[in-house]
Amino acid sequence: QITVSYTEIAHCLDKSISKIEEAILKALEITPPELSADIYQTGIYLTGGGALLRGLDKRVAAKTKLPVHVAEDPLRAVVRGTGTALKNIGNFKFLMQ
Repeated sequence: QITVSYTEIAHCLDKSISKIEEAILKALEITPPELSADIYQTGIYLTGGGALLRGLDKRVAAKTKLPVHVAEDPLRAVVRGTGTALKNIGNFKFLMQ
């Protein structure tokens, strides 16, 4: 048995998290102004297993200067959102192009 500290894990994940931060910043740069206004008001929601990484929300918030929230039940949030989109596919045809 070996013990791995949080600090050691954080160090190993640093490059990957930096890439996530860069991708978020690039996405924000190309976001249309009408959507940007909503994002700047409501913030960014983290979903998926990565959202459960301790401190990720604070790190992304510091990098983007935006409020960052972890979705309720982040492991299922993407599936629930996809299900909602499929039930209302007429409202989301622009995403299917």
